[in-house]
Amino acid sequence: MSGKNEQWGSRWGFIAASIGMAIGTGNVWRFPRVAAANGGGPFIIAWTIALFVWSIPLLMGEMVMGRRTGLGTIGAFRDYVGKKYTWMGTWIAAVCLLIMFYYSVIMGWCVKYFTLSLTGAFSSPVTTEVTENIWKTFTTAPSQTIFFHFVSMSIAGFIIYRGVTSGIEKASKIMIPTLFALILLMAARTLTLPGAEKGLEYLFSPKFHMLANPKIWLEAFTQAAWSTGAGWGFIITYAVYTKKREDVAGNCMIMGFSDNVGALICGMTVLPAIFALSGSTEAAQQALSAGNTGITFIYLAQLFTTMPFGSILASIFFLAMSIAALTSLLPMVEVGVRNLMDAGIDRKKATLIVIIAGFLLGIPSAYSLNFNDNQDWVWGVGLLFSGLFVSIALMKNGLEKIRNNDINTPWSDFRINKWWTISISLFPVFVITIIGWWLWQAITWYPDNWWNPMEVFSVGTIALQFAILLAVAFLTNNWLANKIGQGRDIMASEEDME
Repeated sequence: MSGKNEQWGSRWGFIAASIGMAIGTGNVWRFPRVAAANGGGPFIIAWTIALFVWSIPLLMGEMVMGRRTGLGTIGAFRDYVGKKYTWMGTWIAAVCLLIMFYYSVIMGWCVKYFTLSLTGAFSSPVTTEVTENIWKTFTTAPSQTIFFHFVSMSIAGFIIYRGVTSGIEKASKIMIPTLFALILLMAARTLTLPGAEKGLEYLFSPKFHMLANPKIWLEAFTQAAWSTGAGWGFIITYAVYTKKREDVAGNCMIMGFSDNVGALICGMTVLPAIFALSGSTEAAQQALSAGNTGITFIYLAQLFTTMPFGSILASIFFLAMSIAALTSLLPMVEVGVRNLMDAGIDRKKATLIVIIAGFLLGIPSAYSLNFNDNQDWVWGVGLLFSGLFVSIALMKNGLEKIRNNDINTPWSDFRINKWWTISISLFPVFVITIIGWWLWQAITWYPDNWWNPMEVFSVGTIALQFAILLAVAFLTNNWLANKIGQGRDIMASEEDME
């Protein structure tokens, strides 16, 4: 099947791939840590509200753009907003690919720890000093980190190379049920540990007075923005392969709810395990303050060694992490491949280009943890701008027109009222507030040299890298607008393809 007429084989296939897009490593290692640090229950309330006013509205808007243009991010902005806005689509594609470069490395870490679990590395009780040494030994061995980065890109490339139905859809139909089965199995085991209830209390504690704290809302909206994949360009891309009679609202509701449910199950797995096995509340809080990699590859790895059948649970956990990473890596690759296909390159050649470039340009992140952290910091903020650009595109086309004509279609299971219009209208306020908060935090981290682009988490490094990408996007605006081929309005097609 050629790139022009590839299509999802079923609604479940599209939804499975989209759920995979949303559920990634952030659900496993970031959500439990951030939820616990922000009061548990109040954070979950704010995060659920963010789902309805940020994630789901943006997912719907992206899906409309992909269906109205039949093109990847670059062509979608050209045709949906106008030629002079092509650079916005370039920004979204570039940010997605820049994240892909280091995200493949992170998947490699998960795969490596899965192999360590299988070979018995976590079968007998050890201290955190031992697991920290395992982590440092691995991450300071470029031959290892680069090799597992190569493995990750190769697996993703193999699936994308096979196309939408035979590759992405078939793999997602297997991986998503498997992923949920694994995390449910882990939750069932950890919830039976003595002391596990302390973790649940920490996660669901109803400290409603904390909702008055602006930081909780900022953290909740940040988690929602980064977790669901809204604004990343994923759904613009995946929507290109949908049929005419596709329920935009229903599908996006399922995507958003599935991501939140997955995160909650992970929270009910990670926090009870840490509190049950840490020995004290202070030790548990120390583990939770260790950052994403610390909580996963040092503390949890050590805790698995202290419990009966811990080696088996470790294998299940790191397999789930690997699958979660892969299901999020696939749409990153596909964003690049789809844009190359729009420029006239066939899928197989486009896949090889993206995979080879992804491997080579991901090597610095595999070589250096600081470089990896820097890229995560810079392009995590870049994603917020991507969401802003999507909202601008929607507003320029008329939000009420989109809601009435493209979302509330005759075949929709859900009727969306004006909360969608209001939410998208407020996006500039949301984005400016969240980005301002993050930049202010960065200045407090480096009060004397926040402007220094060589600091890992500085404002200066964001400004420099953003300036470079914006310059490239602006300079290539007309060239890319002319290079991208003609799309098709799926909504205006006579009938669905057979």
